[in-house]
Amino acid sequence: MKNILTPKLVEKYEKYLIQEERSPATRKQYRREILRFLEYGAGRTLTKELIIEYKKELMDKYQPVSVNTKLAAINGFLAFAGYGDLKVKQLKIQRRPYCSSDRELTKAEYTRLLYCARNQGQEKLWLILQTICGMGIRISELPYITAKAVRDGEASVNLKGKNRVILMGKKLRRILKKYMDNQGINSGPLFVTRNGNPMDRSNIWKMMKRLCRNAGVNPHKVFPHNLRHLFARTFYKANKDIVKLADVLGHSNINTTRIYIISTGKEHQRFMDAMGLVI
Repeated sequence: MKNILTPKLVEKYEKYLIQEERSPATRKQYRREILRFLEYGAGRTLTKELIIEYKKELMDKYQPVSVNTKLAAINGFLAFAGYGDLKVKQLKIQRRPYCSSDRELTKAEYTRLLYCARNQGQEKLWLILQTICGMGIRISELPYITAKAVRDGEASVNLKGKNRVILMGKKLRRILKKYMDNQGINSGPLFVTRNGNPMDRSNIWKMMKRLCRNAGVNPHKVFPHNLRHLFARTFYKANKDIVKLADVLGHSNINTTRIYIISTGKEHQRFMDAMGLVI
């Protein structure tokens, strides 16, 4: 880009994202995608045609959802820089009525992960898995699981300008309280690194991936957010109340909740066969 969009402008945009209370993960992702675009257009004039050309290249390399995420980063940056008229349209994606079974973590697989973690003496990971899955929380909400939250039976979360209270079941409180007593934890987050910092996404992601082989679970299914999906499906199967589930998950849009409870392709096929419309 001929001295129009510069790395210094990217830094200013990052500061703007902080003011907008975007999460560190989002800011990191946006920065990465913007710098890739700047590298692609280096030395060329910034035009709508250039951005459409880049969009087509993204479409050749990535899935539609990933393309839209990358375009959102670029469009936001263009608007901030005063080039909102150059923004390009995101791809229209029709929602699938089912999800791939290759990505869905089953309750049986989740149980195997728990047994494997406990048998390997990984008590912290054993508890983290149950805390995320047992409460349906986001990985970014884990630092709000504090000693006070365990004593109160509820966690008060404040993220992205939103406040919500997440209840904690009695069984989970009991095992977390025992962990607190054994570790001498009286205040602050329960799950921290050796340096005392709250464990982040990358720490937990790596621990979960290492657990997969011994547990006999496909690594592609094992990541923190999939535990939240398992919570959502299990909750919905128990009471069929999607409005209540949306409240529990902290969704402001019920269409977001629908994504969490779609069945697998195999389940969808069983439903179709059970209709008895083909003899």
